[in-house]
Amino acid sequence: MTEIVDKSVGIGDKIVENDPRTSETSAGGSVSRKRRNDDDPEDDRAFQYKKIDGEHARVVAKHYNTLEEKGLAERNKSRIFYLRNFNNWIKSMLVNEYATKVKETLQAGAPLRVLDIGCGKGGDLLKWQKGRISHLICTDIAEVSIEQCRARYDAMLARSRKFAPEFTAEFFACDSTRDRLRERFRDASMELNIVSCQFAFHYCFESLPQAECMIRNASECLKPGGFFIGTIPDANEIMRRQKLSDSHTFGNDVYSITFQCDTENPPLFGAKYHFHLEDVVDCPEFLVYFPMLVKLARKFGLELVMRERFCDFYQRMKPRGQQLLERMQALETYPPHRNGTANSSDPHDYSHAQEYLDRERSHRRVGTMSRSEWEATSLYMVFAFRKMKKIWNKEGQPEYIQ
Repeated sequence: MTEIVDKSVGIGDKIVENDPRTSETSAGGSVSRKRRNDDDPEDDRAFQYKKIDGEHARVVAKHYNTLEEKGLAERNKSRIFYLRNFNNWIKSMLVNEYATKVKETLQAGAPLRVLDIGCGKGGDLLKWQKGRISHLICTDIAEVSIEQCRARYDAMLARSRKFAPEFTAEFFACDSTRDRLRERFRDASMELNIVSCQFAFHYCFESLPQAECMIRNASECLKPGGFFIGTIPDANEIMRRQKLSDSHTFGNDVYSITFQCDTENPPLFGAKYHFHLEDVVDCPEFLVYFPMLVKLARKFGLELVMRERFCDFYQRMKPRGQQLLERMQALETYPPHRNGTANSSDPHDYSHAQEYLDRERSHRRVGTMSRSEWEATSLYMVFAFRKMKKIWNKEGQPEYIQ
């Protein structure tokens, strides 16, 4: 069996040193020192933000609407083949962890309902199927993606040997940072168990109103005890790399980030950068200052229960997810088998794996990832919030309790 090697060995050590995860400093360092004792986010006067004109939403929607759908053969040739598989494994483990937590609290036969914000082309449909959910609501800003997601769902049902679908689903295109989602549900009174937003939440940090709209959409749809889960870029890690590069542009042969805002004193909202990821992403994104996310989430009754960088989540989930890791081809075998070729042509991309083999003489091959792919995927983190119970105080004002 291929030995699984954590990519934080050799390159992750450099990436996570001086880890700022537990600090209250901002993405840029100096911002939170100004804001640490500012007013509660419910007081909009504490913020300054630009007028929302929808420009970036149109750019993002156009990018994903025109992104070519490639077949399996083409995806297998991709320079980021293992990165994409690894990210899918991360999402699979995240979905499984919180679907399991919800099921532990449900009565027998009770439905498990999910909202997938930023569902894209439906890449997570099988994850929800394996999670044995009852109903799925899919929404995305890109209309073409929604139609492809619907077609993928229909094809999945056609392959099913059952007369009834394993879970029902509904689909609609809208901007979750500006529109109220509940009004678009077939049943506007429906309460959900899980809201998921994978690799899309960061777009809402263009402005305070958009962030509040997105978080309100997630919160008001959830039952008490339900979960809001997601994956986002780690702003602290992005800013750390920017400062190490001493440039507004940094990256490698598979990803690049070009800042379009003040990196010495980045704003809490609208901290814009252009992100390019080979074959997948080429559009503007925004830093998510996590302490502000936690504060806004609390305002709408969401309590943080988990926050981990991909490398840490991988370490925690590896014991229970190793077989799935291998089935999904989330790690590359190094050195390649006979007649095989490495995903990267640069030998330096595998120096960490070779060093491991040199130390562990008992292993002939290891499961790994090219240095370039790991540097890209280790930009990200997972999170989970729990919906708190709402009560009314003596003044008739709503309060949230655990």
